[in-house]
Amino acid sequence: MAGDHHGEEVRNKQVLARDYIDGNPKEEDMYLSTGTILLKVPEGSNAVLVKNLYLSCDPYMRGSKAKVKDRLFNSFAPHSPIVGYGVAKVMDSGHPDFKKGDLVWGVTKWEEYSLITMTESLFKIQHTDVPLSYYTGLLGMPGMTAYAGFYELCSPKKGEYVFISSAFGAVGQLVGQFAKLMGCYVVGSAGSQEKVDLLKNKFGFDEAFNYKEEDDLDAALKRCFPEGIDIYFENVGGKTLDAVLLNMRLRGRIVVAGMISQYNLDQPEGIRNLLTILYKRVRMEGFTVYDYYHLFPKFLDLVLPYIREKKIVYVEDEAEGLESGPAALVGIFSGRNVGKQVVLVAPE
Repeated sequence: MAGDHHGEEVRNKQVLARDYIDGNPKEEDMYLSTGTILLKVPEGSNAVLVKNLYLSCDPYMRGSKAKVKDRLFNSFAPHSPIVGYGVAKVMDSGHPDFKKGDLVWGVTKWEEYSLITMTESLFKIQHTDVPLSYYTGLLGMPGMTAYAGFYELCSPKKGEYVFISSAFGAVGQLVGQFAKLMGCYVVGSAGSQEKVDLLKNKFGFDEAFNYKEEDDLDAALKRCFPEGIDIYFENVGGKTLDAVLLNMRLRGRIVVAGMISQYNLDQPEGIRNLLTILYKRVRMEGFTVYDYYHLFPKFLDLVLPYIREKKIVYVEDEAEGLESGPAALVGIFSGRNVGKQVVLVAPE
């Protein structure tokens, strides 16, 4: 018990995992429960107690058949709240960098209130003239993924030909807009006609196609890129990557941010066209956003003015209430969401 101030004990609605999971989550892997929590950080602890406002649904929130050791955290553990990124308000703090009333984004839990001990993954929100939910996506981890992947690894130049798979996801929509702002020719693939239309009309992509409607991805890419591809921002892997390899230009770059098509397979699909890497001197590199968080201030300096000047647009799909979280999370693996999927837990 903390010193003299016991803090108020309140009910705490939670979404818990039944067990570790293999592959993509299903609704029955999660259940709702109500516990209680003290709105006080234990004496002598440097943890932070927060009220969660928004939770983020992201493709890494799944079980992995190979127990990946280099992950920052696992989202699913038996009878524990789901772990993921979110936006929260500080209620009590034992940490010098955070005080009561601060708004933060970072790794939290799927519940109304959380005691966060992993404070190194919390960022203080300084700019509140943009919607707070943006810090689960555009201004959070996916935004940083887009920024680091595009500017730090793609080495883009004006006029280059850029292809983005899963272009309507939180990462893809931003990479596409960065590329357009730089004067590149940009094409995206997505999984529905609605998304394709939005990519072209709302995000300013030069061309887009629905990969589910294309029998021959190589032909689709040749139609969109008669001159070939300089930069491929990889989010899906599998057949798409294989087709892209056939269309890469000399000294092209493939930057791997994710491979959502492969996450759930017992046997990953083979890639046949790797010889292109040799013939065309292609550079292919994977990265993780955790290595680039030190650039966060630089990222905000670039993106915030673009948002304020409406030069960057952003589409979110908001589910309301903690209880709608499981279905929202499951939905992103089949592309049911239109834009970045967030869960509103409590109004600001």
